[in-house]
Amino acid sequence: MKISEIKSCFVGPLVSPEQFIAEHFFIFLAKGMMNGYDGNKHYKLKPGESCIIRKNRLARYNKVKENNEFEKVIFIFDEPFLKSFQKKHNILFKNYTSKDAFVKLRKDSLIDSFLLSLEPYYNDSGNIGAVFSDLKREELLLILLKLHPELSDILFDFGIPGRLDLEKFMQQNYKFNVSTERFAFLTGRSLSAFKRDFKTIFNETPNRWLIKRRLQEARFLIEEKKQRPTDIYMDLGFEDLSHFSFAFRKEFGITASELLEKMK
Repeated sequence: MKISEIKSCFVGPLVSPEQFIAEHFFIFLAKGMMNGYDGNKHYKLKPGESCIIRKNRLARYNKVKENNEFEKVIFIFDEPFLKSFQKKHNILFKNYTSKDAFVKLRKDSLIDSFLLSLEPYYNDSGNIGAVFSDLKREELLLILLKLHPELSDILFDFGIPGRLDLEKFMQQNYKFNVSTERFAFLTGRSLSAFKRDFKTIFNETPNRWLIKRRLQEARFLIEEKKQRPTDIYMDLGFEDLSHFSFAFRKEFGITASELLEKMK
């Protein structure tokens, strides 16, 4: 069996579909590509590559199929598992810091051998059975810490985000489609403190400001960059095209498609 023949499997708690990473996870791509964005940088994962995607980060990622196939292996390193692991093993910290939400891992035969070893443990649904899932997670984590000791500073940091500059954070991350509660958490505030500070800074409610800010950016992209509404609405944090179109017309008195036609 070759690395490229590995089938998809998923080990650990479910990942939220939100553009917020609630738990660290390891991902390996066997087929296809994945594009990621964390508000600061764009990332690309190719077949045969792997990375750690970090918790308490805003991140957007999409898959690109190869010959109509997309095969990946995902291991979730949730906090209860990591705390249990830490009790069993001596964790050494390296004072490593990084702002990246996607931490690329170098290719190594240890990772390849581990991935190939998973096949006998797949159950009928294509996942690792519950009896072996924690054992295989522990094995993978031991391998990753051997290859990348600096990961200990990322994975075993159980702190919560500190208080951030609210205006700067929101101007940088308004395109991410997450709840007000998530924004409050990531800026180091309670929900009530977040709403209070937000009103002081923007003189607007968070939900209304987010919609207006996204629509302003949409208008700029259509007028100045001649981009199509169908190409931008998801990247701007709108869940569907109809919601975007309705909001755009309500805000500007013209549909996004009509505006694009005027610009031609």
